[in-house]
Amino acid sequence: MNAPEPPNTVDEHELDAQVGLATAVILVVDDHEQNLELMQAYLESVGCQVVTAKDGVEALERIEARPPDLILLDVMMPRMSGFQLCESVKADPSTRDIPVVMVTALSEVGDVERAVEAGADDFLTKPVNKLELVTRAKSLLRVRLLKRQLEQTREEMRRVQGNA
Repeated sequence: MNAPEPPNTVDEHELDAQVGLATAVILVVDDHEQNLELMQAYLESVGCQVVTAKDGVEALERIEARPPDLILLDVMMPRMSGFQLCESVKADPSTRDIPVVMVTALSEVGDVERAVEAGADDFLTKPVNKLELVTRAKSLLRVRLLKRQLEQTREEMRRVQGNA
């Protein structure tokens, strides 16, 4: 016999709809086309828009044009490393709240420490596991979108209180 679900429980699909997951944008940055294609294919099940960049410089251009809700970032790239891009994103007040997941084949403790110092929010190791990628992406997107909704509600409350 199945136990009844608690009355306030929201299923995963309802939560995704409530936070607007379909409106989210993920930026995937990697200098290898195969990695970009694989991560794009894996992320289809998240149900949001996925855009790509082949290096840190191109990624910065995409971020300036339309800030994403999540960045999946390779570490070793030409022109600008993932560490440098992460530092740049986290140093800018307009983008510092965007979650950054470093995706790397590197497994040295020093590399993880350097990513943390650069401001990375999470890590994935190559080869990327689909379930792990999708689960982390959804989780980080939900937090990002809920935080945005909270800020909008707080701003609206300030306006209402200012007019009272």
